[in-house]
Amino acid sequence: MSAARAGGGVGPGTPTLGAFTGGQLRRLCAVAGLSEADADTYAQVLSDALGPVAGRPLDLPPPSRTFLSDDHTPVEYSLSFRPGSAPAVRVLVEPGCGAGSLARSGRTGLETVRAMTQRWDFATDALDALEDLFLPPEPQGTLALWCALELRPGGVPGVKVYLDPAANGAERSAQTVREALRRLGHHQAFDVLPEADGYPFLALDLGDWDAPRVKVYLRHDALSATGAGHLCRMRPGPDPASVAAFHRAAAGPKAPLLTGRPGLTCHSFTDTGSAWPSGFTLHIPVRDYAEHDGEALARATEVLRRYGIDAGVLPDALAALTSRRPEDGVGLIAYLALAHQQNHPPRITTYLSAEAYAVRPPNRAPARSAQPVH
Repeated sequence: MSAARAGGGVGPGTPTLGAFTGGQLRRLCAVAGLSEADADTYAQVLSDALGPVAGRPLDLPPPSRTFLSDDHTPVEYSLSFRPGSAPAVRVLVEPGCGAGSLARSGRTGLETVRAMTQRWDFATDALDALEDLFLPPEPQGTLALWCALELRPGGVPGVKVYLDPAANGAERSAQTVREALRRLGHHQAFDVLPEADGYPFLALDLGDWDAPRVKVYLRHDALSATGAGHLCRMRPGPDPASVAAFHRAAAGPKAPLLTGRPGLTCHSFTDTGSAWPSGFTLHIPVRDYAEHDGEALARATEVLRRYGIDAGVLPDALAALTSRRPEDGVGLIAYLALAHQQNHPPRITTYLSAEAYAVRPPNRAPARSAQPVH
């Protein structure tokens, strides 16, 4: 299956990474109700963030073996749903993909964020305070810097950066997170976090946010629904039974424990005067616990309806990314997430894969390598 037929829609010849993902993003913006002008702006922002690899033909291998997606596309999309509102579109990108090393990737990522600050006039004080901690001269880990954009009407996005607590060694991840929270004024925050099997990400809101967050992501191996219900540390927090119910709905009846790809939680801190987080999110990697994307779509639809959200836009969002049938692969819907934030209704977020390089075969099929899409 060619990339263009898979959803790139970029005309004759071999599409490029930038044209393929830019086309997806424009169509996804249209599904979410953003204007054509905003869609064009954000597609150009994505191309600029990808840098030179935006012009890389898709008949070449991925520019790097990025941890961002299963097929190593350095782009991921998400739709965040609240009752009674249009979904918020987000795009996650690895600006330094193809840089050749984590150190160079980190420098490229910083340059990309700095360019955004010039364009949209926002401060990077929190990132500046952590630069030496997460971007040392010889970083370790699986990523250097990812940048996420919440695509808002008017062409000015909300900006987030993701950093790797394993930058100074996986064995020092907890200490790195503790020090990062301390530097940002959250002196007691680390001590209230639940037990975890790892610390995959620390994220920062930059720019125009009502309450900028520091977000700590935790990995939980073999996570059960009951266990998930007791991981929130918000005061007050959601009913543990509702969190457990989301785990069951997203993971499905055959996965009482997430024994494959682990579950993640995210704990958001906004108030340096309180030790307790103001936000909690549970992420379920639905792609490892569904036979195919048709099943993942059915689960996402059920979850959205449980929270009073119109699920009709989600099939249109999938069609904006690819023309393949959901039953023909798994991973187009990568994660389902339930997010709670103080003074806001719960949100459901679906994380969607670009599949620029490969479509993962259904899980019911015999194990084999992912199939190229061109």
